[in-house]
Amino acid sequence: MVRCRDGRLYTGISTDVERRFTEHTTGRGSKFLRGKAPLELVFQQPAGSHSDALKAEIAIKRMSKASKEKLIASGCLPPPISNDDKP
Repeated sequence: MVRCRDGRLYTGISTDVERRFTEHTTGRGSKFLRGKAPLELVFQQPAGSHSDALKAEIAIKRMSKASKEKLIASGCLPPPISNDDKP
């Protein structure tokens, strides 16, 4: 997640976080982040696969801002709940 100057949070996935963050800071990344510098990388977590990364991205994007701030403070995502975990 990237925090913008105005405090908004941007969530995305990448195979190379450093490269992607550099793209964002130089105006070659997401249109959402253009003109919102300075940017701060506030959360990142490796995913096992592209599919896992997409699922985590969707889950984070559905969170409230307060929940995202708690996630940033904790430093890690809770384990995903699968259908196998339900009785």
